[in-house]
Amino acid sequence: MKTKSKVLIIAGSDSSGGAGIQADIKTVTSLGSYAMTAITAITVQNTTGVKSIVPINPKEIYNQIIFSSNDIRPDAVKIGMLHSENVIRSVIKSLDQIKVRNIVLDPVMVAKGGAKLIDNKAINLIRSTLIMKVLMITPNIPEAEILTNTPINTKEDMVVVAQKLIGLGAKNVLIKGGHLKGQFVHDIYVNNNGVKIFNSKRVKTKNTHGTGCTLSSAVATFLSCGKPVKKSCELGIKYVNLAIKSNPNYGKGHGPVNHLNSISLNKKFK
Repeated sequence: MKTKSKVLIIAGSDSSGGAGIQADIKTVTSLGSYAMTAITAITVQNTTGVKSIVPINPKEIYNQIIFSSNDIRPDAVKIGMLHSENVIRSVIKSLDQIKVRNIVLDPVMVAKGGAKLIDNKAINLIRSTLIMKVLMITPNIPEAEILTNTPINTKEDMVVVAQKLIGLGAKNVLIKGGHLKGQFVHDIYVNNNGVKIFNSKRVKTKNTHGTGCTLSSAVATFLSCGKPVKKSCELGIKYVNLAIKSNPNYGKGHGPVNHLNSISLNKKFK
């Protein structure tokens, strides 16, 4: 199969393979595109939680981005965990140089098990500078609350907070609604032209590790192939829902989703 496009992933590693750069690579590859990476941190974790985080030197993160992009120019960039102010400044410097339009920021701040993955200075820099540099931001509800200092209890609150993020300089916002209780999950897409609510029937499962990473990478992949932003969100949400429904049920905690749900194996490999 010929790859459709190239996607550069800037994110942390997840040793359990369910989230982070491993989930990103699986997503991009499963959707038919070519994945490149710049690793920002190495985490020791499994489905039950995060044990430790080892940061990568910001200069080396910058070098990964520039050296890879100078050779293979990405059609889109997905940004995940940026754990410190210096890392964010390094990434901003590199983005200014490579000049890619399709940039999706997933502002990873808290792990599924509750561990904090980012400091307050980094949060402030994302809020004040980075969200203006990207095409799209895809926070979950806790992350959107942190970025706007506004509580979210309803889908109407999600719309208000998304509009606040637009007010802070974001061009397109997709707030993931999985943290709100209910029979349906409401993902809210907002830009200056209006609001779109994607409604999905909730799947009862504990296996949702890496869904945020997976969604943002799927959206970036569809953008890299030339799809419009709203359509990329729609297709990305559909991909994640199918990945959740067909989960492999691995691990003792929050297990991974099935990134291969979009692939039919050739008979000779079965």
